[in-house]
Amino acid sequence: MVITNLQVAIALTELDLDDEDLQAEVQNLLPQLKEVDGVEDADLVPVENAPPNTKALGGFLLGLLKAEVKPANIKNLFTFLGDRFGNKPIKLVVKAPDGRELNLEAASREEFEFAYQKAQEFLNNTSNNTTNS
Repeated sequence: MVITNLQVAIALTELDLDDEDLQAEVQNLLPQLKEVDGVEDADLVPVENAPPNTKALGGFLLGLLKAEVKPANIKNLFTFLGDRFGNKPIKLVVKAPDGRELNLEAASREEFEFAYQKAQEFLNNTSNNTTNS
């Protein structure tokens, strides 16, 4: 059985920074994110994937990153984000291989832990659904 990686979108748009500072924060976070154990790939989100009411800077969506993560290592990602943004609000979207999405928000270490638990429940339901397909 091939295990497909998860897609995780990370939005830093709630950090109350101006556009240039926000993009600088994203650019600074990107290499750190790539070093997290279990993160297979991380990148900025190109304008082509823009949801409504989003801003872009330099061809990429402002304040947004995407990461491809092995399901077994998603806790490492949430721990990293909790350590890095434990007192700042960020939004996460976890996209399962079957296309379902889970939207999460966290602004403290406790909320990141809760978000991780919700992601685990979501992933457990995903694996149960794929065995019934």
